[in-house]
Amino acid sequence: MAEQKRADYASTRPQANSAWVASVEEGSPAWEAGIEPGMRIARVNGVEPRDLIDWRWEADGACCELEVFDPRDNTTTPCELWREPGQDWGIDFTDVLFDGIRTCVNACQFCFMAMLPPEARATLTLRDDDYRLSFLQGNFVTLTNVSDEEADRIVECGLSPMNVSIHAITPEVRRSLIGRRADRGIEVLERLLAGGIEVHAQIVLCPGINDGAELAATLDWVEAHPGITSLAIVPLGYTKHSRRFKSSYSDDVEASRAVVRLLEPYQERARKTLGITRFQLSDEFYVDARLPVPAAETYDGYPQFYDGIGMLRSFLDETADVARSREDEIAALQDALTRAGLCARLVCGEAAQETIEAFCALFSPAGVVGTHAIRNDYFGGDVNVTGLIVSEDLLAQLPRDLLGTLVVLPEVMFNFDRLTLDGDTQSHIIENLERRGARVCVSVPNPGDYMDALGKALLGR
Repeated sequence: MAEQKRADYASTRPQANSAWVASVEEGSPAWEAGIEPGMRIARVNGVEPRDLIDWRWEADGACCELEVFDPRDNTTTPCELWREPGQDWGIDFTDVLFDGIRTCVNACQFCFMAMLPPEARATLTLRDDDYRLSFLQGNFVTLTNVSDEEADRIVECGLSPMNVSIHAITPEVRRSLIGRRADRGIEVLERLLAGGIEVHAQIVLCPGINDGAELAATLDWVEAHPGITSLAIVPLGYTKHSRRFKSSYSDDVEASRAVVRLLEPYQERARKTLGITRFQLSDEFYVDARLPVPAAETYDGYPQFYDGIGMLRSFLDETADVARSREDEIAALQDALTRAGLCARLVCGEAAQETIEAFCALFSPAGVVGTHAIRNDYFGGDVNVTGLIVSEDLLAQLPRDLLGTLVVLPEVMFNFDRLTLDGDTQSHIIENLERRGARVCVSVPNPGDYMDALGKALLGR
């Protein structure tokens, strides 16, 4: 049920395949050298860059020598760039990977890609497991496809922190969960830790497979490796298309509470010896266990926020801050809604509804700002997060008559191309809702952004 800042699924655009220039900042060293969008950096200091890491590594100084390919006349031209201290080269690339993405070699039992609808577009079924995206974008990787040379590169270049999926530590359990290359992941992980790489780790917890005694064994192993500075434990999620799983912790209060209890002594020891909680449960576990989410100070500055660790606590605390610091704005928005004869409805997944209602309660009269939770029929199973809302469900479940309603769509249901998971466009959804009489805006689903979105829609600011 974790909320995300942006939906975590692929763009529909093809991958870059080489260091193609997307944009050049006017007045920058690259601009002064005549580099233009659509050109390709063939070499930097004699090295053909494989990715953004190579570019940053080779172009780290005050000067760099480039070979630039221009597809308009198929010529490659050398040029030399100079910059002042702290100045950027001024180049943005079309992708962070220039030689293609490393795909997954595993067969994880819990893989969400294997539970997608059969009609899902191809970009959604791309199973990436690229160590470079772990460093550059925070993706979790298993390290099972990392070669010795790549492991050396991670250490040599100091690609830290890395985000690594562990799942289990006992070899036979790992192989059962992940596949035959499971042992390689731990081998590489230990190599990185020995090389001083900081790791944020993750466990996807599957009932009856890697919980209980196996979870305790994994926690013991992590406890003995201080280079793992945070460990996120998230519950298995499944869809109606899963052939293996038909239930999870969302269906079992006592099982969820058992996980919370098992983790508590590890958290207490970490706070006592390290001053951090270190072992973190995703928000789902507290909701499924019907327990309050912990206080903000237990989240160690939220290092795994986008893995669903502490999002509910952060939302509740930010709501309290908005109530204290933006009281006049709240009153102005209430007045604007009343004068316009409107009510605002914040679209969300079922998992977040109760928490978002705490923000809605800042407004009066009751109901002038409220939520509309979308049940996820498209995926089914226990999928109930805002980031996985699809157009099909949203348009079917919102009222046909939306006259007098300001509909606030969550930005996280759209990818970078403003597409939903079922392939609809943001503009088409907005047009559909406007035909029903609604006013529509889009917002990141957190209190401050809600305030800003409502202010822009109602007050023009």
